[in-house]
Amino acid sequence: MIDLEQLHDCYVTTTSKIVLLVVDGLGGLAHPDTGRSELETANLPNLDAMARESACGLTTPVLPGVAPGSGPGHLALFGYDPLKYVIGRGALEALGIEVELQPGDVAARGNFCTVDPAGNLVDRRAGRIPTELSAPLCARLDQIELPGVQVDVFPVQDYRFVLRLRGAGLSEALTETDPQITGVPAQSVRPLEPDAEKTAGLVNDFVSQAGKLLAEEERGNMVLLRGWAQLPSLPPMGQVYRLNPAGIAAYPMYRGLATVANMKIIPTGRTFSDEVDTLHQEYANHDFFFIHYKPADAAGEDGDFDAKVRTLEDLDPLIPRIRELEPDVFMVAGDHATPAIMAAHSWHPVPFMLHSKLTRGEGVPAFNEKDCGRGSIGSIPATNVMLLALSHSGKLTKYGP
Repeated sequence: MIDLEQLHDCYVTTTSKIVLLVVDGLGGLAHPDTGRSELETANLPNLDAMARESACGLTTPVLPGVAPGSGPGHLALFGYDPLKYVIGRGALEALGIEVELQPGDVAARGNFCTVDPAGNLVDRRAGRIPTELSAPLCARLDQIELPGVQVDVFPVQDYRFVLRLRGAGLSEALTETDPQITGVPAQSVRPLEPDAEKTAGLVNDFVSQAGKLLAEEERGNMVLLRGWAQLPSLPPMGQVYRLNPAGIAAYPMYRGLATVANMKIIPTGRTFSDEVDTLHQEYANHDFFFIHYKPADAAGEDGDFDAKVRTLEDLDPLIPRIRELEPDVFMVAGDHATPAIMAAHSWHPVPFMLHSKLTRGEGVPAFNEKDCGRGSIGSIPATNVMLLALSHSGKLTKYGP
C-alpha cells in the first residue's frame, strides 16, 4: 500500500509503462434465468484472449461484505487504504470539474431528482436529464442566498451538479438527503457532531429554496445532496511510487479521484474511444496511466442486465487499441461490482487481470468472475494491485537484505 513506509526505498524509477483500465462496476451476479453473470453472458473475444495470457484473480475493494462507493473502490486500486483515506464525493466531483476548494469550503455532490406532488421521490436521477437541460437549473440555484455564506452551484454532467459553500465555521459532518430509494421524501440534513449544526441549518435552507425554484419543472423538480466533503490531503502517488502518473477520464468524479492521488489530469472527450485516443497521444509523456470506463456501472445501477452486457461488448473492441501500445503492464480491474440483479453496488469480489512479459497464461479461459477466481493471483485486497503492477514492471526492488 502507498503508506507502507517499509517499502518506500524499494520503489525505483524506470522507463517501463503501466496502464490501469478501471471498468466501473465491472463485477456482476448470475441472471436467475440463465445462471450466468453479465461477463459470462457477453461476447468478449478480446478480453477473453487477454485473460488467457494474463495472471488473473479477484479483488476485494474494502472488506468482505462491504459494498464500496466508487471513491473508495478507486482509491484502493491506487494503493490507498479506503478505511484510512475517506474522501467525500462532493470534493471529488468539485475537483473533477476544476472547481477551486479552499480550506474550510464544503462541497456536496448533487442530483436533480423528480418528486410527486406529495414530495415523494419518483426518480432519484430525474430521468438522467442531459446537461443542456440541467445547466439552466444550476444557474437558477446559483442565485440562492444564505446568511453569511457564499453559495455556488456548478453543473457537472447530465443530472449531476456540485454545491460549494464558502464561509466561516462550516463542517462536512452532515447526513445526506438522498434516502437511496423511491416512494419516500428526501431526508433533512442532520449534524453528525455539534459543530455541524450551523451548516446543517444552512443546507436545509438551501434545499427548501431549491424546491420552490424548481417546483414547476417536469423532471428536475427537486435536489438530492450527498458526499459532503472538505479539501482532502493524500500522500502523492507519483512521489511515493516514483512515477509520473496521468489520469484520463471522461467523467468528472474520476478526474477528481486522479487529482487527489496527485496524477496529472489529461483533457479528453466524452467517450471511452476518446480516452483511448488521448492515451495514444500522451503515451510518451508518462509511465503510469489510469483510464476509466463508466457505462457498465450506469447500466448495472439501472438494473438493466442486457444493457450492462452491451456496455461490456462495446468496451471489448477497444482493448486491442490499448494493447497495441505494448505497455509493460496492462491491468483490467473494477472499482466494485454493480450486479444488474441488485441495481446497486455490491460487496462481491471483482475480476482482475494483469498482463506483462512475465505472464504467459495459466489456463484461465475467459475474463469473468468464475474463471478469474481460479487464477494464480487468487483473491486479494484491491490495495495490493499497485504492488503487483510495480513488481511486474521492474519498479519494485527486493525488500530486505
